[in-house]
Amino acid sequence: MAPLLDKIKTLELEIGRTQKNKQTAKHLGDLKAKLCAARRELMEPSKSGGGKQAGFEVGRFGDSRLALIGFPSVGKSSLLTALTGVQSEAAAYEFTTLTCIPGVIHYNDTKIQLLDLPGIIMGAAQGKGRGRQVISTARSADMIIMVLDATKDDSQRQMLTKELNDVGIRLNKEHPRLTVTKTKCGGYRYNATVPLTELSSEVCYSILHSYRMFNVDVVIQEDASIDDFIDVLEEAGTSPRRYSKCLFVYNKIDLLSVAQVDELARQEFTVVISVNKNLNLDGLLERIWQELNLKRIYTKKKGLFPDFEGPLVLTAQRGDKTSTVENAVTLLHKSILDEFRCALVWGTSVRSSPQACGLKHELQDEDVMQILKMTAAEKTKRAHGKKTGATLAGGNTQIDAKTAKEREKKAPLKT
Repeated sequence: MAPLLDKIKTLELEIGRTQKNKQTAKHLGDLKAKLCAARRELMEPSKSGGGKQAGFEVGRFGDSRLALIGFPSVGKSSLLTALTGVQSEAAAYEFTTLTCIPGVIHYNDTKIQLLDLPGIIMGAAQGKGRGRQVISTARSADMIIMVLDATKDDSQRQMLTKELNDVGIRLNKEHPRLTVTKTKCGGYRYNATVPLTELSSEVCYSILHSYRMFNVDVVIQEDASIDDFIDVLEEAGTSPRRYSKCLFVYNKIDLLSVAQVDELARQEFTVVISVNKNLNLDGLLERIWQELNLKRIYTKKKGLFPDFEGPLVLTAQRGDKTSTVENAVTLLHKSILDEFRCALVWGTSVRSSPQACGLKHELQDEDVMQILKMTAAEKTKRAHGKKTGATLAGGNTQIDAKTAKEREKKAPLKT
């Protein structure tokens, strides 16, 4: 492993020393492709037959999952206790938490799972301090809560972001609008619909050549970077990228001045709190709710009042990532789709309440939905189709109306 770490360090150093311009874009692309391949080899499990480390076996629970990430002794365990009531050991020394401790946040009729992970150190992406286990658990979360010490500088935020970026977790980024499609023949074809600054045809060809991809169609629909192009190429491999939302939570603001707190609070994706003084914890929960974009759908039976106790919760991070009637019906049971006729919807997503909606209708938070099933006659009609013409005598075999008329016009056979 040591030679591989030296290779990664050498490539990072060479990338940092190389000037970024049009003349060096191709060379930078080759270096970044080699660096990505080295990191992928480092993250793959060893084939030497060594024993495996015990992982964090925590099952999914609730409507969404959050993971607390941060350096040791920044207040992650105290935050877990304040939000969920679960007693997690907290002390003034580092590495108090040595395993994953789960808790549940009950907020707005939903259950949000919160994971307190051990503090990570520099080099966690290479496996130091059980870093791989911590980061692999963070990959399964719908959103990452990065807990930072407000009394320290911004280098902690940059270092943690780099550690997560090295293992393929992209924070607060969307999937690049570019596609790479393998073909059986035809060679390399390149098409860009917008002006580009980095991804020229030569740069893309050079990177694809290092991946041994020669028959490829490349379509770029935004001004993407070389790193974005490599991320798309890695999706089909063993280390696909994870695009996750992240909130940067600065703890211990009671030790700062008002001007310093105001400066931190104005940063993007940032929330300032103090667990010790119980400051702005309600604001943190509200911000988490906004970022998760959970939608509560209440069900209603015919002739009864809606059930406002146990809603269906649709989330943009799971399933088909939509909030349609079809997704809500699937959460109830897939077999209902076979008998589904329409849904009566009350709420902000419709113009009039109630309104009959189909499977593709987009639902909004706190909508009420009543499912109407097909009758026996409608099921038969769906099974056999709509009869637009005549049928043969003695069966249900359909004949087109034009064909039937043409047969009638034909002269009878001579006898």
